[in-house]
Amino acid sequence: MSEPSTDTAEYGFATASELLNDIKSGALSSVELTEALLTRIHELDDSTDGLKSVLAINTNALEHAAAADANPTDLPLHGLPVLIKDNIEAVGLPATSGSLALAGRTVVADAPLVQRLREAGAIILGATNLSEWANIRSGSSTSGWSGVNGLTANPWKYAHSAGGSSSGSGAAIAAGLAPLAVGTETDGSIVCPSSLNGVVGIKPTVGLVSKHGIAPISTSMDSPGPMARNVPDIALMLEVLAGVRNLVDLCDDESPLRIGVVNQWLTGDDKTNAVFVDAVSELAKAGIQVTQVDVAKYADHIGDAELTILLSELKEDLSNYLANRAGEGVKSLADVVQFNIDNADVELQHFDQGLLEQALATNGRDEKYRAARDLALDWAVNQVLQPGIADFDVLIGASYGPAWISSLTAGDGYEDASPITCAPALAGWPIGSLPMGFVDGLPVGMGVVARPRNEAGLVRAMGQLERVFGLNDLRPTFIR
Repeated sequence: MSEPSTDTAEYGFATASELLNDIKSGALSSVELTEALLTRIHELDDSTDGLKSVLAINTNALEHAAAADANPTDLPLHGLPVLIKDNIEAVGLPATSGSLALAGRTVVADAPLVQRLREAGAIILGATNLSEWANIRSGSSTSGWSGVNGLTANPWKYAHSAGGSSSGSGAAIAAGLAPLAVGTETDGSIVCPSSLNGVVGIKPTVGLVSKHGIAPISTSMDSPGPMARNVPDIALMLEVLAGVRNLVDLCDDESPLRIGVVNQWLTGDDKTNAVFVDAVSELAKAGIQVTQVDVAKYADHIGDAELTILLSELKEDLSNYLANRAGEGVKSLADVVQFNIDNADVELQHFDQGLLEQALATNGRDEKYRAARDLALDWAVNQVLQPGIADFDVLIGASYGPAWISSLTAGDGYEDASPITCAPALAGWPIGSLPMGFVDGLPVGMGVVARPRNEAGLVRAMGQLERVFGLNDLRPTFIR
């Protein structure tokens, strides 16, 4: 299928910098752009057979766009519409985390990252769908499904997964519904939808971008981050979210780059691994230093330790968040579990809430949790990341195989995923993903890992990789 909304495609697939320049020059108004994107959302997303990537529209978006047109500024995102994941609080949007347990609970204040976006001149266009509770509800869940908004489709092939948990942000950016979006990641939730939808995403160092006002899974591992269609746009948004400078300039940096190619970071899909090998060859031909490196393998006991960490922190952190969120409704993890039981016809119609129940049965950050954390951190930092990156600027690997066919009964196809996201997640290190090629008409991504608080080095490397691959203007096939 070709582009479904040809009248709005020029707005949907322009880069953020192009749109900002047009707004600043007067060639384009913020109202004109916002109206075009709202039309595009209506035509591609908001229908029975649409993408369902946008969970809610900010009813004040056009009013804010008109105010931006009436008061020109030099703010970095002046008049530019952006989308945020619906586990992030923003006045005018529901912040449901995809769960009916939070539906109708009015948001009374912006999360700090939303404040930063508004202060930078951005127009908050709407909230994106997500895997309910950021994919921590069930071991048999389906990525991209929420009780509030149903299942998000992949704009390349609608029957396939948009990934999780920032599925809506990834699909919306890929489909040209907005130039920028915010996702959140604990372990893979930005990298996965970026890879499956053919967009660029960065999970920053944990703590670099404020997590306040975001429904949590794990304080030690959660991080919000930017998603866009190219690296310079990612850098621009990250400058705003993190309050740092000069990231955009680094996208054009051509100074020598030393890359460690981690042999253990391959997927379970042979075709994706072949694309990765070819991509590494392209980098070498372009004069970039690429060297094979071995690190400690991922093992089941590390996965068990990570799950213990996640569930123990979830019990405390989510209950604390709910208890302090304004409005009536669920106030603890136990309340959420009971709500799902009481509303099983919707919330439990496709899969259980086993992980929430397991979290409820933990004792929080007890001795078992501390032992698991010590074990996992030793593996992630001392056996994988520090020895791996010692002689390099960044580490790379394949991230996920191509998007699997979505099934509300069989769950996700994560068996082909690479372990690339696990060590950075446990250690809180930054990781990014960008398109490296295609498998059977679906995009696949390359993961890039940098040292903590070295987002500058991450962006510099991703910029060089993007120029080599030349995949910074992908247009999905919209095959139904």
